[in-house]
Amino acid sequence: MLKTQNWNSLDDAERTWLRQRGHAHEVSTDLESAIRDLVEDVRLRGDHALCEALKTFDGFDVEPAGLLVTDAEFAAADAAVSDDLRAAIKAMIANIRGFNEALSSRRQSWTEELAPGHVVGEIVGPVASAAVFCPSGKASYPSVLAQVATAAVVAGVPELIVLVPPVPGGSGEIDAAVLVVAQELGIERVFRVNGPAGVAAATFGTDTIPKVGTIIGPGSPPVAIAQLEARRYGVNSLVLGPSESLIIADSSADPALLAADLLNEAEHGTDSTVLLVTTDEALVAATDAEAERQAAALPPERREAVEAALGSNGGAIIVDDLDTAFEVANWFSSEHLQLALADAWSHVDRITDAGEILVGQTTPLSAGNFAIGAPAALPTGGFASHSSGVTVEAFQKASSVGHLSDAALDGVARTTVVLAEHEGFPAHVNAIHIRGKGHK
Repeated sequence: MLKTQNWNSLDDAERTWLRQRGHAHEVSTDLESAIRDLVEDVRLRGDHALCEALKTFDGFDVEPAGLLVTDAEFAAADAAVSDDLRAAIKAMIANIRGFNEALSSRRQSWTEELAPGHVVGEIVGPVASAAVFCPSGKASYPSVLAQVATAAVVAGVPELIVLVPPVPGGSGEIDAAVLVVAQELGIERVFRVNGPAGVAAATFGTDTIPKVGTIIGPGSPPVAIAQLEARRYGVNSLVLGPSESLIIADSSADPALLAADLLNEAEHGTDSTVLLVTTDEALVAATDAEAERQAAALPPERREAVEAALGSNGGAIIVDDLDTAFEVANWFSSEHLQLALADAWSHVDRITDAGEILVGQTTPLSAGNFAIGAPAALPTGGFASHSSGVTVEAFQKASSVGHLSDAALDGVARTTVVLAEHEGFPAHVNAIHIRGKGHK
């Protein structure tokens, strides 16, 4: 099950292929063109195009008035969710809220006096409006809504909506657990939409769905294309791709636990990529046998995903030493990373590029996805090398603040004049000279 390769034996082309996640993100130009056409249709025809997309792609015939989830639907969802699931949702939200509140307390407005009368700072506040996209194409994902929307709620976004496709094969209904998450967070406006069309609707605004400034949430390639289109129209839209993980392990690791954690992300889909990086070939063999045994219990569609994620897309990488293992991990820049090492905490600072770092085999990836509270909506496709997971900061903005007293202006006037003259801006120079400052 585990495609096994030796790092030293991989040529540049093979390493590039691996870093590109087995080309799992490749999207046909026909699909890109079709989604751009759909986005443009929503821009021009609004709700009518949105309803038509629901009928065409989701098999649900609805009028614009039916796009907004009703109070009766919320009540029915509330009654349908079991006590155990409700308790799990509450606990999940509480931990996510705790993480984001702690982070928010560290990201406050501030001022600093750099010199007497020379003050700089920031005023930090929420974005004005946002839409959270919650996927439902492969399954129900209340955890995705909790992860992203809780951060927005903690940020205090004044206008917050949810976009979610109806349950596949249903009659237009939204998964009850997703609606309960929205209830728990106090979000009242949930719209049933086709994914890409819904992103377009929130980009431009329709009679039913408001235009927003930020759209965040993972989705299928068509949704990702629509989010990229949203950026063209000035919307801050974060694109999150297929799931991926990497585990660094040494001989102290338990093969059964390794296999379980590898399968954890591998079962997401045939476009997922999962890697085990280790110096221990015997550990790979034992883990492979365990993965085969555990995967046999999965339903067919999950088994298919596992075979792709651990076979054609990923697998095991044998390295000469732990130093190389960390080099490979940072080079790959995975969404999820686990350290299955003896004294794992002592190695945490060797990871510079990863969406999240899970320390030790007592910290399974599934707990990271659902219960720990740290971000689980994370950068994919190597973007962990220069971006972060979705937290309260994704829904905040800062206005810089500056103030100069008359005396402090004396201190920066000549610097301003010299640079303005060099760049050819005489009006900039005049703005200093008119105040009697900056002369030689």
